[in-house]
Amino acid sequence: MAQQAIDIDIDEIIERYPGRPEFLIFLLQDIQAAFNYVSSEALTLVCDHTGVPESQAYSVATFYNSFSLEPKGENLIQVCLGTACHLKGSGLIAENLMRNLGLDQPGTTDDLKYTVETVNCLGACALAPVAVVNGDYQPKVSSPKLMKTAQKLGTE
Repeated sequence: MAQQAIDIDIDEIIERYPGRPEFLIFLLQDIQAAFNYVSSEALTLVCDHTGVPESQAYSVATFYNSFSLEPKGENLIQVCLGTACHLKGSGLIAENLMRNLGLDQPGTTDDLKYTVETVNCLGACALAPVAVVNGDYQPKVSSPKLMKTAQKLGTE
């Protein structure tokens, strides 16, 4: 039953756009926003609608960081591992967060509540170490502070 609801929503998104190749990225963006990722089924439907070969659409979806082909958690936590952040312990902060969330490496928790990503630079070196939680920068973050933030998100 849940699959039918998803199919209907994808169909509604697809029908917003003319069936032409130039609308591929717009469709992928809307699907990413609605479902937090672009499933292989959604990619196939978009290709059928726009006439874009699946190999080309896959190339687009994997080229842009804004698209994910795997489900992401409700909460996205990005920990910067750039030079300034690394020197101030961001690697250990990321490891502690992942361990506390039950992850062996960056990825998504089984309950789909959290996705932890490590990134090369967030462009906020003066705030090091820095993390971004659901789009909000967390300056001079520590392991306890970031874990407290994550736990608070899990109860909302």
